[in-house]
Amino acid sequence: MYRFLLTPRWWVINVFTLLAIPVCLFMGSWQLSRFETRVDTHNQQQDDASRERKAAARPLSDLLPVTAKTSGERATATGRYDTTHQLLVPDRRLDGRDGFYVLTLLRVNGDVGGAKDGAGAKALPVVRGWLPGDADDPASAAKVPAPPSGEVTVTGALQASEHQGGDGVSAAGGLPRGQLGMISAASLVNLVPYQVYDAWVTSSQAPGALKPVPPTAAEGTGLDIKAFQNLGYTGEWFVFAGFVIFMWFRLFRREAETARDLALGITPPEPAAPTAPGADRPPDDAERTRSPSATA
Repeated sequence: MYRFLLTPRWWVINVFTLLAIPVCLFMGSWQLSRFETRVDTHNQQQDDASRERKAAARPLSDLLPVTAKTSGERATATGRYDTTHQLLVPDRRLDGRDGFYVLTLLRVNGDVGGAKDGAGAKALPVVRGWLPGDADDPASAAKVPAPPSGEVTVTGALQASEHQGGDGVSAAGGLPRGQLGMISAASLVNLVPYQVYDAWVTSSQAPGALKPVPPTAAEGTGLDIKAFQNLGYTGEWFVFAGFVIFMWFRLFRREAETARDLALGITPPEPAAPTAPGADRPPDDAERTRSPSATA
């Protein structure tokens, strides 16, 4: 009764099933391992953040370029603020409220030829803090404190340049003058006449009405939306494996029932031949009463 399993059609079905199930289980396990890795990384980052808050800040040059390990570490840099190129970064949320970042470029001392007055120095984007409100509102913008003049030392968490698709990042153009949608060297290169670090710092001390901006986790780490996407993909691959098994048993049961019926001499009814329209319609009264001579 099960000889149908040896037919070429069922050979294809069986081989496909035997290959599909391990592939689905492997992909589901791989996605689950990626989620578990992100959970471990998130826990590690929480521990590192606690230690970094207590650790002494390190010079900026010791932490560049920014990596997943150095992102979030406390950095320090000395220089002068460029008071003519202060920028507002709109549509940034903090503590569930809408607002904007205040970004000022720090001309770091000693980058080019040992300059001490900022001339020729490379600039470090510094987020001095966050303000609630709309960056387009003159009243909100008027609350931004002016950057200090003279030489200053900035201490804060080192961050990697933002990219399109990041949380709160606006890659759309058409922003008013004095606003910036994405904090990155690429977006600043056409706004300032000097080189900019491919990194930025969120200051740990915010003056006036500003609030310090907490550092964000490095891309590809932590419990972000992508981490839970991995968990969702895990469930999808396991469901695919169960669906393959279900469909195999369904086809097998149907073939087995058909083979059993044939063994008992029960043949499936043949489909009725199609009939012409009106062939089964009984003759009307006029046709029944009409005599043969009338049709001659």
